[in-house]
Amino acid sequence: MWDDAFPSFLIGLREGLEAGLVVSVLVATLVRSDQRARLPHVWTGVAAAIGLSMSFGAVLTFTAASLPGKSQEAFGGTLSLVAVVFVTAMVFWMRRSARTFSGEIKQKVTAALGMGAGVLIATSFLAVGREGLETALFLWTTAQAAGSSSGPLAGAAVGLLIAAALCWGLYRRVLHINLTRFFGITGAVLIVIAAGVLGYGMRDLQEATVIPGGTSYAFDLSAHLDPASWYVTVVQGTLNLTPQMTWLQVGVYVTYLAIVMTLFVRGVRGATPAKPVPVVSAAAVAAEPTAGASAPAEGTKPAVLAATHVAGAAKRVSVPLDSAEAEQPATPAAAQAVGTPADPGTGSAVASAAVEAERSTVPAPAGGEAGAVSSGADKATASAATETEAEAEAEQSATPASEGEAGVAGEKSAKSASCGPETPSAPAEGAAAKPSTPRRFPRWTVPAALVAAPALIAGIAIAAGSGKPTSGAPVVEVSAADCGKGFTAPKPGRQTFQVRNTGSRTSEIYLIDPVSNAVYGEVEGIAPGTTRALIATVGTGSYAWRCVPNGGKAVTSAAVRVSAGGDSVQAVLPVSEKDLAAPLAAYRTYVDQGLADLQTKTRTLQSDLDADKLDQARKDWLPAHTRYASLGAAYGTFADFDARINGRTAGLAGGVDDPAFTGFHRIEYGLWHGQSAATLAPYAKKLAADVDALRTDFPKQDFDPADLPLRTHEILENTLHRELSGDADYGSGSELATTEANLDGTRELLTLLRPLIDKRDAKVIPAVDTWMRRTEQLVLARRAEDGTWTPLDKLSDTDRQRLDGTVGQLLEELAPIPDLLEIRKAA
Repeated sequence: MWDDAFPSFLIGLREGLEAGLVVSVLVATLVRSDQRARLPHVWTGVAAAIGLSMSFGAVLTFTAASLPGKSQEAFGGTLSLVAVVFVTAMVFWMRRSARTFSGEIKQKVTAALGMGAGVLIATSFLAVGREGLETALFLWTTAQAAGSSSGPLAGAAVGLLIAAALCWGLYRRVLHINLTRFFGITGAVLIVIAAGVLGYGMRDLQEATVIPGGTSYAFDLSAHLDPASWYVTVVQGTLNLTPQMTWLQVGVYVTYLAIVMTLFVRGVRGATPAKPVPVVSAAAVAAEPTAGASAPAEGTKPAVLAATHVAGAAKRVSVPLDSAEAEQPATPAAAQAVGTPADPGTGSAVASAAVEAERSTVPAPAGGEAGAVSSGADKATASAATETEAEAEAEQSATPASEGEAGVAGEKSAKSASCGPETPSAPAEGAAAKPSTPRRFPRWTVPAALVAAPALIAGIAIAAGSGKPTSGAPVVEVSAADCGKGFTAPKPGRQTFQVRNTGSRTSEIYLIDPVSNAVYGEVEGIAPGTTRALIATVGTGSYAWRCVPNGGKAVTSAAVRVSAGGDSVQAVLPVSEKDLAAPLAAYRTYVDQGLADLQTKTRTLQSDLDADKLDQARKDWLPAHTRYASLGAAYGTFADFDARINGRTAGLAGGVDDPAFTGFHRIEYGLWHGQSAATLAPYAKKLAADVDALRTDFPKQDFDPADLPLRTHEILENTLHRELSGDADYGSGSELATTEANLDGTRELLTLLRPLIDKRDAKVIPAVDTWMRRTEQLVLARRAEDGTWTPLDKLSDTDRQRLDGTVGQLLEELAPIPDLLEIRKAA
């Protein structure tokens, strides 16, 4: 799960920080301006934006779920491309805006506070909503690539929590962030991730046949890399690079990465660096009075005064200043306050020094003008000035007297003369008191409506979209209470049924023959409220629907009969775990006996090396190794024992010298590369111990019965990719001997499963037997009378091609078995 979390973590962190910076400045400004009553407007906008983002994610999820297979691929591929466009635009916008972020926040906050509640709600809504929509789109795309939503959701949640903590630190004046560096580093990483998403999107479009080239592979390392290994999982989860990629995927990945990363790096290096300016917190910004707000002109309204406070304060928001601001020549007072880099004590005074520098250019207002200001404005000014008074006094020792100080003194005198501290201004004579208008609706009505509106719109969109079947396709409603509602006798031929789950549980849906329980078609894991397509060929016979909700009992609809036209259609008789119980028990016995024989052979190998008999060890190594190979159907059950007994060097940093490289192949490498018996004896001892431990542990290991049908195909598929490619050889040249052992293991499985296979399709086993014999004849022809085998690299190209082609055809004949014997709840 966590390997899929990193891309969404980075998106959550960046997007959360962008939105949080604006919201934290809004909150800090309202608090410091004594306007806490307007805080609910900010949180209303934030809540509405979150609701919109979640609703957008729901629309994407349910829309995709209601599409048929290839349409889902096309839909996912298209949205992957859209996500890459958004992420790329975001990365370049933040690279440009990081140095001027303070100016943008200044404009937003000034406009919001100067216009009223609606603008405050809109500002916070737009700040959070834009980032939320981008996050929802990217999360959906990464979840599609990962095949699971748990990892991307967890990563995004952690990123958003950290972003919230960073914004809280800025608000509380305990944290400083260089946004230029932060967005530069994360931007470069996101470009690499976006390149992988672009390649994944192209692959989706190829699988949907929208773009050609789906079978033109640039490379296929699936035979050399274990898809379940941690390193493959991490690379695939974070970068969307897979062991198998087409030429189109590789081309767009490399092209996008080369062009976009080059432009991004050039932009970062070519940007004119702003002079280093110490950052201050968002709370400090809102606390500082501005240059022109000391004593407003006559008639100035309190709301305008608050906006003027924010306009001056936002210049010193808790991010680096833009280049134009940073490079302006400082006044003597400001320069003295900033000090030199060697004097860190004076650097923290930059905000107050900037205030003094601005004030020095504005003449002190007359007391009469100040007296006309309402008491509400005086109270806001006094509140902000009181919080910065201590800082101003501390700076006076390092800052010479200026006209700004006189302005402050004049401001205080004017304030004292006009109304005195905390004295409310009297209403003008003759002014009539207006009666308060009663509210028509409670205060919570508007916030609740704003939050509920996106969810309501999303619900309507989902209901309208998922309720539309494809043209001419019959709609069948399924649920635990009423399975197959609306089902009538279908026409013969290939039909597409739109299956809609009207129940409350995710369900498995089957179109069956009610007489034999044979399955004509199935839809697995259909969620409540979604519609999925089920394609089946209809012929003469009986048809019914069977619904199996998760955690519930199977429900079967009434049967319908199709008799006019069309031949009978072969359906698949379902298999239950009970059907596989007897073959599984027999195979467990076979494996246990094989492990007992393996114990004997590995001890013989150990004795050879302990006695320094290298020639004999080479002879005894092969029987031991091929005995283990013949147990191939159980390799998924052996878990970590398989890596210790038969592991290869794939994924090991040290290669053949890596301490984790042990077992048969490590001994093989040493025996055929001139290593001494003393060097190999410890590996033989460990091998024997691991085999003993496996034999002891095997009776307690879980063996999934569904693995048996799968292994009939997978054993020889791995043989083709490993042994017959030469990648599994470490010097013995015994690839064909191991191939013969894998044929023996597959034959054992087929013997146990044959009754179940014949009952469902009597043509499969004869075809498999024919190609099994042909394959074995080609392999055994390379074994000499003394038991030695011809190494694979000694075969001619013609012989290797013939062998590969024969094994490939055998795999084609084995391919139907896993589907025939798949465990189905319809049984």
